[in-house]
Amino acid sequence: MTRIVCVGITVLDRIWYLDDLPKEGGKYVAKNYTEVGGGPAATAAVAAAKLGAEVDFIGRVGDDDTGTRLLTELESLGVNTRYTRVVKGARSSQSAVLVDAGGERVIANYPSPDLPASADWLHEIDFSQWDVVLADVRWHEGAREAFTLARQQGVPTLLDADVTPQDIAELITLSDHAAFSAPGLRRLTQREEVEEALKKAQTLTNGHVYVTQGRDGCFWLENGALCHQPGFEVEVVDTTGAGDVFHGALAVGLGQKRSPLEAVRFASAVAALKCTKPGGRAGIPDCDQTRSFLSLFV
Repeated sequence: MTRIVCVGITVLDRIWYLDDLPKEGGKYVAKNYTEVGGGPAATAAVAAAKLGAEVDFIGRVGDDDTGTRLLTELESLGVNTRYTRVVKGARSSQSAVLVDAGGERVIANYPSPDLPASADWLHEIDFSQWDVVLADVRWHEGAREAFTLARQQGVPTLLDADVTPQDIAELITLSDHAAFSAPGLRRLTQREEVEEALKKAQTLTNGHVYVTQGRDGCFWLENGALCHQPGFEVEVVDTTGAGDVFHGALAVGLGQKRSPLEAVRFASAVAALKCTKPGGRAGIPDCDQTRSFLSLFV
């Protein structure tokens, strides 16, 4: 069984479904509302578990009701939280998510200032037990420590390289696979054109660099050449968590020793199927569902 660890943040997503995203101040009526666990690394962990991997999540939560709820949900979805640190007297992180009728969303995240950034305690954990270490950029210190420890043990590292206020160049350098969001790649490289931006990012690492482009699929470099996996056509209900799910599925594919081409195609299918249901996790398929879906495109 493939063994994955996901290092980063977990948050409670409060999701409102509207006909259209607000373009100005005012009052709006939601068609539906739900609450579900979110966060890049946490949702990636759920995806990897749904796909049959043995998964741990390493992060920080407060000892409030939200923190308890987040960890309980992860455990119920097959994610082990034995290494997650519960901080006494701290508030857990939360997000407000607005989703329109076409599935596009706006997210306002509140990263709790009560959760200590320090990741020194990760040295107590044996990272050699996993096949792939995935980290998001929202807990910078955690990603840096986890990747440093993983590389010391010869374990491949995968970075969810999204937008963050901090400079993530050092995390790219520590990555064997850096999978960017389009805004994350633009922020790092200050380049608009995909191939030019990827080649600039490639100068930071000896590993692979990728960028997801939503409906336009995923681009990556293979021996300096630009490769492309088109997006799969599905009836989109909600894109919340699609990138996180892609990263979790990519980690599974890489942990199974698939080539980047095979791993990206697999992850793209998993992320597309996720978008067919509301919320960041409800639509995540298992391996059988993914194989069945991919068989339609042979």
